[in-house]
Amino acid sequence: MARQTRQRILDASLAMFNAQGEPNVTTNHIADELEISPGNLYYHFRNKDDIIEHLFGRYEERIDTALGAPEGRLPGLEDIWLQLHQVFECIWDYRFLYRDLANILSRNRRLRIRFARILRRADEQTHTVMRGLSQGGVMRASADELDAAATNVLVIATFWLNYASARGDKDEQASIRAGIVQVMMLLAPFLRDAERVHLNTLTRAYID
Repeated sequence: MARQTRQRILDASLAMFNAQGEPNVTTNHIADELEISPGNLYYHFRNKDDIIEHLFGRYEERIDTALGAPEGRLPGLEDIWLQLHQVFECIWDYRFLYRDLANILSRNRRLRIRFARILRRADEQTHTVMRGLSQGGVMRASADELDAAATNVLVIATFWLNYASARGDKDEQASIRAGIVQVMMLLAPFLRDAERVHLNTLTRAYID
């Protein structure tokens, strides 16, 4: 029963943080939503930051899985498309972290260290994928161009929701789809002609 209550608190907190923004939700709001006493909530979690840390643990496991690369072969364009879907779906499900990233990380050193580790792994993985696309003949680019493209992919994926919010986008799911297309189009100038046509077909079907 205690474990079930704990999971309900985490699930409700995630939904409320995503819908209302983490700074606008208090532990009392969460307790009211679940129709439990604040004392019952504090039995399971010390405070709101404790809840956020546990949600971050869920996110961390999910993004680690999404960042996995194909094993035993070089990546192709479809692999990148699928991986971006998984990464952006994770970002969507934990979008409160990205919307309020600077605020959350500034007040929690442990999360700042953990998020930096995720960025380092994402950076290494993105560079590995770019090199794999080049080795497989999917892309034609110099080492410096590959490094720059890999960094740009990571920057756009990390801060796309903030950009979309700042420009006034109301439909965040549409923004996520646009973010995936934006990242894929970073690769377009380096693709072989056949792969570029394939990419354009994919993007048109995705955003129409």
